[in-house]
Amino acid sequence: MSNSSPDYTPRPMSNRTTYALGALALVLIALIVVFAYRWGSREEAQVRNDGYGTVHNEAVTAALQSDGGVRLGHPEAPKTIEVYEDPMCPSCGTLETLYGQELAQKLDEGKLAVRYRFVNFLDPKSSSGDYSTRAIAALQCVAETGSGPTYSKFHETLFTTRQPDEGSELSDDELLTIATESGATEPARECITSGARRGQIADQAAATLDDLTAALDGAAATPSVFDVATKIDVNEPDWVQQLAP
Repeated sequence: MSNSSPDYTPRPMSNRTTYALGALALVLIALIVVFAYRWGSREEAQVRNDGYGTVHNEAVTAALQSDGGVRLGHPEAPKTIEVYEDPMCPSCGTLETLYGQELAQKLDEGKLAVRYRFVNFLDPKSSSGDYSTRAIAALQCVAETGSGPTYSKFHETLFTTRQPDEGSELSDDELLTIATESGATEPARECITSGARRGQIADQAAATLDDLTAALDGAAATPSVFDVATKIDVNEPDWVQQLAP
């Protein structure tokens, strides 16, 4: 007999269970408060290397990889870090705002490369239910044509000044306009317009989320930055400089 049957009578919850659930709720609330405080404090932090802008050096390339990630940097850069992010993630936008320009200079200097790895678990937070997926597809379209400066500008815009709030989104036309303003070529624009890469995103993002969950011992969160297997503390203001002096 199913639980929806009129004959089903749920057992009353024991006091021990009630106390356990209450304790768990308090722990979760405390974690949320700490997380919000740490990121709220960072929003008031100083923007690193303010005024530098996005990547300038034409020798910096963007490379779309088979797992859907994008490597941005000189081909011979001695160190590549991984950045996990979701286009709807506000804290990912904060990370880009605070450290994006400092990273851009390190990329231009050839000291560092960044491998962006994308998840789309915040799709339900957009008004259409698929914004993260569409934005990832657009980022892949721009990366596929190889220009580092173009990709850097497009990525920076999507994660800072044009990042949508929860419950809203950018339309396909808006994504196309931003890509064009960033210098995207005709093949990249056609790729965005046709939605050519969207069908691959679900499997790629799911596999990336599995990798992130494993790397964080079951507690996936964005943004997360890794130097090989070492999780970087991005609350440390000098983390970029420490990675690439």
